[in-house]
Amino acid sequence: MFESLIRRRGRRPAEVDAAAFDSTTVSLSLAVPRPPERRSEERVLPTLRVAKMTGALGEQLIRIRNMSAGGVMADCSRCPPVGEEVKVEFNGQSIPSTIVWIREGLIGLKFDQNVDLGELFAGRKPRHGFRPRPPRLEVGCSASVKLKKLYYKVEVHDISLGGMKVGPIDDYCIGEKVVVVVESLRPIKGEVRWYADRRAGIVFDHELSFQELAEWVGKRLELASLKASYKG
Repeated sequence: MFESLIRRRGRRPAEVDAAAFDSTTVSLSLAVPRPPERRSEERVLPTLRVAKMTGALGEQLIRIRNMSAGGVMADCSRCPPVGEEVKVEFNGQSIPSTIVWIREGLIGLKFDQNVDLGELFAGRKPRHGFRPRPPRLEVGCSASVKLKKLYYKVEVHDISLGGMKVGPIDDYCIGEKVVVVVESLRPIKGEVRWYADRRAGIVFDHELSFQELAEWVGKRLELASLKASYKG
């Protein structure tokens, strides 16, 4: 056992599991976090906390790097212009905010009112095995769900890094392993965890990456914009 511990400690920093860095830098300041002076600093800021931002560009996921009572600094794949008003959702709590700066894929968001970080993070503490649900993006697209030898043609109602809600589907699928195929997204293995009104909740065996889901949402928005321009 001690030999295994020694071997673990001997790993180089680059080999340390990414899960060990799953955190967000939190400041007690009321100021909005500023962008780093050098982009190379990102390698020591591998923060993975994810939130949902809603604005004129629609819904998208953002990855929080720095957070204070006054605002956040976050990775953003489609940055709204400075001055735009948006809403940021943390675990079901929607906070009105404004874009105050943009730099190379990073944005600074100022909360309309300072938040109580204690209360905000209190809602994230696990209780009796419960884990806070990751932010969901409402989408309207078709998918195929493979259940054993059957294929269901369904609509995807919402999706997150960890799962999706689909329908219509039959109730005997509860607890069954499935494979979901969505256009422009790799096939995803998961399990049906709940069922109601011909809709089912599927939990993925392995979460999607932030980049993967962000790029997929971006492609969908681009296609929607092209279709709208053709109609116009």
